[in-house]
Amino acid sequence: MILVTAEFSATGRRKTAVARVRLVQGSGKRRINSRQMDQYLSRATLCMIVEQPLQLTGLSEKYDVIARVRGGGMMGQAGAIRLGIARALLVVDGDLRKTLKRNGFLTRDSRMVERKKYGRPKARKRFQFSKR
Repeated sequence: MILVTAEFSATGRRKTAVARVRLVQGSGKRRINSRQMDQYLSRATLCMIVEQPLQLTGLSEKYDVIARVRGGGMMGQAGAIRLGIARALLVVDGDLRKTLKRNGFLTRDSRMVERKKYGRPKARKRFQFSKR
């Protein structure tokens, strides 16, 4: 007897974070960079962000999430994982597209940090003006 486990993968990006996400049929375990999700993401709000697409579709107990994420901070990484999970769910079932799209989980947030300009302390902040 051969056991066939379905595995679905996708990539998610947010700011400078890149997440490679795999959904494997299982019991609802979450692993990020070989660690439990609640150990890796220190805040409960970040764990909630990652779980949103799975809870919306009702598939949180059906799939295990294995994610490899690099770059960015914790918030950017959580957003990248969320986008990766949403895209992987589309591979699982294309009928979920309307639900995920309506809630904004398939939109890549393109906002990036503005670069620092020369002659200024930050991107837009200016040094104090002195008339004399």
